[in-house]
Amino acid sequence: MFKNVIVKTPCKAISEGISSNPELGKPDYEKALVQHAAYIKALESCGVQVTVLPADEAFPDSCFVEDTAVLTERCAIISNPGAESRKGETAAMLPCIEQFYDKGAIEFIKAPGTLEGGDVMMIGETLYVGLSARTNAEGIEQFSKILEKYGYKCVAVPLEKVLHLKTGVNYLGGRDLLVSGEFIDKSEFESFNKITVPESEAYAANCIRVNSAVIAPEGYEGVKKAVEAAGYKVITVDTSEFRKIDGGLSCLSLRF
Repeated sequence: MFKNVIVKTPCKAISEGISSNPELGKPDYEKALVQHAAYIKALESCGVQVTVLPADEAFPDSCFVEDTAVLTERCAIISNPGAESRKGETAAMLPCIEQFYDKGAIEFIKAPGTLEGGDVMMIGETLYVGLSARTNAEGIEQFSKILEKYGYKCVAVPLEKVLHLKTGVNYLGGRDLLVSGEFIDKSEFESFNKITVPESEAYAANCIRVNSAVIAPEGYEGVKKAVEAAGYKVITVDTSEFRKIDGGLSCLSLRF
C-alpha cells in the first residue's frame, strides 16, 4: 500500500522538454496544468497523501519526478539522470525526500554511474532495472550494492528499443504485468502473467497501480478493458501534453 506521493507542478518551460516525437508538437502549458491537476485528484482518490512541489523553470522536464529517485520502505536512492539537461533536478528534490527519510537511509548514485527512476520497477523485494540509454551498467552496479544493504534484490534488464523500462512493462499486482513490444518475450518476466498491449496502444503500457486502482492514460480503450477484465478498477486521466515530451503516468510521480 502506498501512503505518500510526490509530484511537481509543470513549469512554463515544459515546451522545451526532451522529445523523441517532435511530430506530436510542443506541450501546451495551460493544458498541461489542467491535466496535472486531474492526475493529482486521481491519485488522491486512491487514498494517498500528495505532496505538490512548485514548478522549477530551470528544468523543462522537472515535472517527471520519478526519474530523480527510487523510494522504498527501507531507503531512498537519489538517482543520477543520464540526460545531461536533467542532472540538476535531483538536488532540487532532496529537501523534500529528506522530510520522509532519515539521512542515514538516503543513498546516492554517483558519476560515472547513471540511473533514472523510470528504469526501475519494484515487485515485492525485487527491483528490475533497465539497462538503457539513460541508465548505464555502472549505475546498475551501484544500485544493486545499495539494495543489497537493505535486503532487496536487483535484476538488470537490457533494453533494445524503449526509453525506459516502464515505457513498456508495468506491474499491476499479484503476478500480473502489463507488457508491450520487446517485453512480451523478455526472459526476465517469463514467470509472470502478461497482459499484452497491442502496438497501436503501446503508450498505454505505462499505467500505475495505486492501492485499489490502476490509473491509465485516457483514450486507450483496449488497454482499459484488458486491465478491467483482469479484475482491476481503472481510473483514466488525460496525459496528451506529457506524451509530447516522452512522459507517461509513472513519470509524473514518486509513489511510496
